[in-house]
Amino acid sequence: MVNAGDMNGSGNLMDFLDEPFPDVGTYEDFHTIDWLREKSRDTDRHRKITSKSKESIWEFIKSLLDAWSGWVVMLLIGLLAGTLAGVIDLAVDWMTDLKEGVCLSAFWYSHEQCCWTSNETTFDDRDKCPQWQKWSELLVSQSEGASAYILNYFLYIMWALCFAFLAVSLVRVFAPYACGSGIPEIKTILSGFIIRGYLGKWTLLIKTVTLVLVVSSGLSLGKEGPLVHVACCCGNFFSSLFSKYSKNEGKRREVLSAAAAAGVSVAFGAPIGGVLFSLEEVSYYFPLKTLWRSFFAALVAAFTLRSINPFGNSRLVLFYVEYHTPWYMAELFPFILLGVFGGLWGTLFIRCNIAWCRRRKTTRLGKYPVLEVIVITAITAIIAYPNPYTRRSTSELISELFNDCGALESSQLCDYINDPNMTRPVDDIPDRPAGPGVYTAMWQLALALVFKIVITIFTFGMKIPSGLFIPSMAVGAMAGRMVGIGVEQLAYHHHDWIIFRNWCRPGADCVTPGLYAMVGAAACLGTV
Repeated sequence: MVNAGDMNGSGNLMDFLDEPFPDVGTYEDFHTIDWLREKSRDTDRHRKITSKSKESIWEFIKSLLDAWSGWVVMLLIGLLAGTLAGVIDLAVDWMTDLKEGVCLSAFWYSHEQCCWTSNETTFDDRDKCPQWQKWSELLVSQSEGASAYILNYFLYIMWALCFAFLAVSLVRVFAPYACGSGIPEIKTILSGFIIRGYLGKWTLLIKTVTLVLVVSSGLSLGKEGPLVHVACCCGNFFSSLFSKYSKNEGKRREVLSAAAAAGVSVAFGAPIGGVLFSLEEVSYYFPLKTLWRSFFAALVAAFTLRSINPFGNSRLVLFYVEYHTPWYMAELFPFILLGVFGGLWGTLFIRCNIAWCRRRKTTRLGKYPVLEVIVITAITAIIAYPNPYTRRSTSELISELFNDCGALESSQLCDYINDPNMTRPVDDIPDRPAGPGVYTAMWQLALALVFKIVITIFTFGMKIPSGLFIPSMAVGAMAGRMVGIGVEQLAYHHHDWIIFRNWCRPGADCVTPGLYAMVGAAACLGTV
């Protein structure tokens, strides 16, 4: 009798567990879902809807709505993910410039936007306009001199510390799951693991706000990885509005796979790349219909971001470039060297970062996450400000390193000695001897490279939102640009060498240093 009662009780318990709890679901926290059970439940649900659709017109309409609900969810995810990405880009641009000055005509304008509206901006001084004032000009009416430099230096550090402290405090108090990039945890969730609250509304809100703060603070981290987490939070929110997904954890993960694709799409302006990332990297269960829905969500997200146009260039990313000169077989050797550098740096970073994270866990350092963020931010700001290549945002740095030197470029990296008799098209400027600006930029880039390599090891893993894509690309781009300039000058001064003789004639545009920066960035990103 006891055994029969136990068996009967077990049956009732299983029947009870089959019914989902409101806002909780059918699984405990930190448990794994039963894929076969979820699949069979969805099959039964679909069979019921199909049989009922033959009973009346209303039931048939309901069956059509159920069939189209997946595409509606994808549309909503794409719209929200693209909008949030655009808002984050605009806010980061403004808050990064806020550390150095303010626009008097409209304080919500960034430096570039402020000077766009000015009629007094000249081509040579395109970054200077009366409407934009540095803090020293605004507070003590001085733009030059030691006192102005020290005041700007001090306020730069204060703004960085303020942003970082606010970010880590919000994460610590309101959404502890908002720290890190989120991609490892999303891979875990998509494999069938339950982490309640990781994709919740509070996590979405806090991660979006703190992502703006930490990137604006100047820390060596990126926003691209966390954008995947933000997009998946959007996917989880919209899937909870439809019973088809809210009551089935297997179906919910199909939506999250598509949301991950939308996140990568808005991060890098690559819808197809987002689908491939979701398929190859994060997803565990990826049926064919999810492939097409992921592509649709990624397209909608990319279109929404382009409509917002946060960078003002009608492109989806800041570092969009076009090269007009092909590469040659002889350049494969420096490309291979950049690949070796990327592999060595990736190995160094991963081992050192794991060792530092282990030390953080096993020592008292892990008990003071706020203090750790403040100290790393202070060190970063103090060292970064004197060097123009570490002071600016990392995305702007990568954009400048990728750019080809045209006739309209005013960067130090394009300070070449021009031939006054040159009569070539703008897109076909020949290789020229490096000027003093290029040599100054080379040693500044070398210092920036060492600084980025070291500080990224200690930055990644703190209790704030942090992505690793952009710092990895920055390290590779700096190394690649320096190698590219070296090869360019070698080809110019020694064009009679056998390795250059066949493809690099005097007065020709042979080497594109920006291409080397892109190869280096790809090598380091691929390694990490």
